[in-house]
Amino acid sequence: MKRVFVTGGGGFLGSAVVRALNEQGVEVVAPSSAELDLLDADAADTAIGSSGADVVIHLAAQVGGIGANRQKPAELYLNNLLLGTNVIEAARKADVPKTVVVGTICSYPKHTPVPFQESSLWQGFPEDTNAPYGIAKLAHLVHLQANRAQYGQRGVYLMPTNLYGPGDKFHPDVSHVIPALIRKCVMAIEYGSAFIEVWGTGSATREFLYVDDAARGIIAAAKCYDGEAPVNLGANREIAIAELVELVAKTTGFEGEIRWDDSYPDGQPRRGVDPSRARELFGFEASTDFEVGLKATLNWYLANREAAEARRV
Repeated sequence: MKRVFVTGGGGFLGSAVVRALNEQGVEVVAPSSAELDLLDADAADTAIGSSGADVVIHLAAQVGGIGANRQKPAELYLNNLLLGTNVIEAARKADVPKTVVVGTICSYPKHTPVPFQESSLWQGFPEDTNAPYGIAKLAHLVHLQANRAQYGQRGVYLMPTNLYGPGDKFHPDVSHVIPALIRKCVMAIEYGSAFIEVWGTGSATREFLYVDDAARGIIAAAKCYDGEAPVNLGANREIAIAELVELVAKTTGFEGEIRWDDSYPDGQPRRGVDPSRARELFGFEASTDFEVGLKATLNWYLANREAAEARRV
């Protein structure tokens, strides 16, 4: 793995992957979205075909929280489908030795038994608010497996659980739960608010993976895994949203009331993944303590607030 083409290299996860690759002495090609429109298949073919890469890592995606999923389901479906399709095909045409595609646990069925095992992936329909995004990403797994069978393309498909950490997006239109909660608490402290309002009931559970751990897992798979089976990347720690809110409030120093607005959906009832396949196949285990990761995320937000709140993609 001497030269790696990374899509989405300027994004939250992409920045962590590029940084980790650079630290390992790997040459990285990571054009920005302004430099390369991956929705243009010809542009993707040209960029990847001329890159000389021996690995392509596809991280580019259009993402958002429950709000974005409800407001723009068609856009999230089509753009994510085309991004991955164009990258996989460009890598195949260029005979890139290995392609790593990062999917999402939003692809799992709504009522998947916890912990999510990869064998459950096709056992039902995803949770409604996540379905367009989750199905678009799941199509990339089918694409990789079909190309492997017909053309011998070596493709790896990974599914990280919910990510968090420094570099996350804090704009309210696109932020996920941890950055959204951090921002709410910080603003409540600054404005002297006696309460914050949180969507849902707090009963849903999630699992969170620190972004640098996720980057390490992706690189480990790129180096050491060559199978067609999808692989979870997780931290092996499921937490209720109500408990998460209390931890974020404690970390930020917010001591006011938590008000739940149950007119908004909770999303998927439970999320927690079985990380054993990643450990067995390429030795990946998450190592960042959750509260340590929350503190690092808060500190980064406070030090980079304007940039953090400006990011919409």
